[in-house]
Amino acid sequence: MWGSALGPAAFQSLGQLTEQFKFSIANGDLMFLDNGWYITHAGLLGLARRSRCAGIRVTPLSNFCDPASQRWAFEATVYKSKTCLGFVGFGDADRSNIPPLLHGAEMRVAETRAVNRALRKAYGIGTCSVEEIGSLNRQTRSGPELKKAAQPANGNGNFGGPTLRDRLCQLIRHHQLDAAAVKFYATEFCAVKELRDATREQVEKFVAHLGERAEKDRSELLCQLNSYGNSKAGAA
Repeated sequence: MWGSALGPAAFQSLGQLTEQFKFSIANGDLMFLDNGWYITHAGLLGLARRSRCAGIRVTPLSNFCDPASQRWAFEATVYKSKTCLGFVGFGDADRSNIPPLLHGAEMRVAETRAVNRALRKAYGIGTCSVEEIGSLNRQTRSGPELKKAAQPANGNGNFGGPTLRDRLCQLIRHHQLDAAAVKFYATEFCAVKELRDATREQVEKFVAHLGERAEKDRSELLCQLNSYGNSKAGAA
């Protein structure tokens, strides 16, 4: 999935995470971004389930919330057992610290961040979660195939700078999609042999289309993306 981007230190860290916490890349528990591992919300919830977590309580912090400006803050408390006093974590979100793709979902992002921090404290995980990352102003390394596809063929490039490319990377990361399969899907959608041959307008339409499908029916989208991998394997 990440090819040569993984060095010895990354493999060692991966071994520790998978052995100690039973995280699985195949299940979407971990992501490798900017030369480091990040845990996903799904991975933390899976750990809580395996550990028989007794419950999670989340409450808004009214003094730090401003619905008019889409600013939210939550406090989450994780109870590992019925007698546990609780592990507390805080999370906040507004338009300044989330990707443009998630504008309008500030409240949900803030709640997720609070839950993630509380779970990480409860189970002694120092590795940051993906959802806690703020807006990315740099290229997100979501896999060698996407990185190759995102590089412009000339000085201007069909992606028109980092904004459109980052939107696509954010979609892949947020919905835990396979970058190589998304590349195949994009070339088919844009009716081109190579993604670099697509116009900016075509790529913009694809990014909007992908985001809409991921939100409405992620399961159906995953089935289609998996079909590209099967087709490639059959051709080989």
